[in-house]
Amino acid sequence: MRRAKNTAALLTVVVAVSILLGASGIACSSNFTPSESSSEPAPSDDSLAMAGSETYAANCAECHGNLGQGHADWQVRNVDGTLNPPPLNGDGHTWHHADGLLYRIVRDGGAIPSQPDFKSGMPAFGDKLSQQEIIEVLRYIKTLWHGKSTTGVSIAELQAQRSVNDPFPAQKG
Repeated sequence: MRRAKNTAALLTVVVAVSILLGASGIACSSNFTPSESSSEPAPSDDSLAMAGSETYAANCAECHGNLGQGHADWQVRNVDGTLNPPPLNGDGHTWHHADGLLYRIVRDGGAIPSQPDFKSGMPAFGDKLSQQEIIEVLRYIKTLWHGKSTTGVSIAELQAQRSVNDPFPAQKG
């Protein structure tokens, strides 16, 4: 009887915590902003990725490779302390970063403010590409991760979880 009461109490706590975590996840991940009478549907991720593939080819492939394979020695520091372009196809570390950070890296260049000693040769594209184009490129890069996982979990899912608190910036409209 005592075991049944303990099990019931534990189940009640687990359900309550699950509800609270679920509600806070919904609140944190909600990016709802009312729009002013927009009659056009939002573009799908697929259409963003298709547009991004062209922008990627014109601006990113020269350094990161046509298929996002990166430089062969991407983990070896150059004489000036910079690293060569990493793979963007899921074989590197790109998927470890939230959407917001990836956006800022493309817009502002490869320096990471939280790591002042980190040196990067990645140029800033904020003056060359629009906000929309940067997001499209990043959506395209995510298509290169298809079918890749770590510890049995899709890297795209893991990256999406990291992006909940640091999403792409709100679209200007």
